[in-house]
Amino acid sequence: MSTSLGVNRRILLSSLALLPALIGPLRPISVQAQARDPLPSWNEGATKASILDFVARVTTQGGPFFVPVDQRIATFDNDGTLWVEQPMYVQLAFVLDRVKAMAPMHPEWKTKQPFAAVLDGDLKALAASGEKGLVELVAVTHAGMTTAEFEKIVTDWLSTARDHRFKRPHTELVYQPMLELLAYLRANGFKTFIASGGGIEFMRPWTERIYGVPPEQVIGSSIKTRFEMKDGAPTLFRLPDINFIDDKVGKPIGINEHIGRRPIAAFGNSDGDLEMLQWATLGASGARFGLIVHHTDAEREYAYDRQSHFGKLDVALDAAAVNRWTVVDMKKDWKRVFAFE
Repeated sequence: MSTSLGVNRRILLSSLALLPALIGPLRPISVQAQARDPLPSWNEGATKASILDFVARVTTQGGPFFVPVDQRIATFDNDGTLWVEQPMYVQLAFVLDRVKAMAPMHPEWKTKQPFAAVLDGDLKALAASGEKGLVELVAVTHAGMTTAEFEKIVTDWLSTARDHRFKRPHTELVYQPMLELLAYLRANGFKTFIASGGGIEFMRPWTERIYGVPPEQVIGSSIKTRFEMKDGAPTLFRLPDINFIDDKVGKPIGINEHIGRRPIAAFGNSDGDLEMLQWATLGASGARFGLIVHHTDAEREYAYDRQSHFGKLDVALDAAAVNRWTVVDMKKDWKRVFAFE
């Protein structure tokens, strides 16, 4: 999908609150490899050194910056931080595919917007439908079913969907350096959380398998659900109403409500992560760490920042210099981007 769609992330997330990021096998790092180099897919340099130095400081018993294990909390954005978000959020691709799959049961969609725009591949008309159109698409494709039914739909789609550029399952387009970072932090007593604008119920079924992050450590956007008895069994039914948006100012709120502790490290890639990075690193005592993944590698992945419709990195990039957050230059700092390289 072209970025000419032109919907901002706030509007997309408010209408796609039930959507999220995706599935793929977690690549474990052997004990021997950890001993030699805990971050083998990272090039030597200031970026890698900043990570190693931070972990060493907070884990050195008796040191001035030592942090007890129960306070070693790290939060990670998902889209663009742990896996690919271009040329559009995978959650949006899921919506479009769902509309096409359901179209045979809805012949009226051929002439009814915004469904006709999706079926015709008319992105300009889809963009013109605005937030109202996206909400309507989501209401049809993501609500009106139980949580178990939704989970199966998502799982089935992920097992067959392919990225248009890489011709691989979306589940394989996770960043190997970030998988290593997650494993390295956990090996040093950190509890790692995902704090994503994607849908919490979409992510929870697969994050443990991909990232090693269990369901209870996933924070995301949500829609309202209703408890009901169906054929004598208790179920949760998904409603077409937004409950919470875990993006921008919503991220610190979601983190506080779910975790009850302030992170000492946060990892993101866009302006949507700015407030999470601020919450984790500013106005607090002790060692703190913020990191931004800057997409600079058009050959191996994508190059984008200030002008992107998806994963826009503008204000947060400027804030990184002021707040001394580490900025990952993907082209320079990563030996490889994906495990299949």
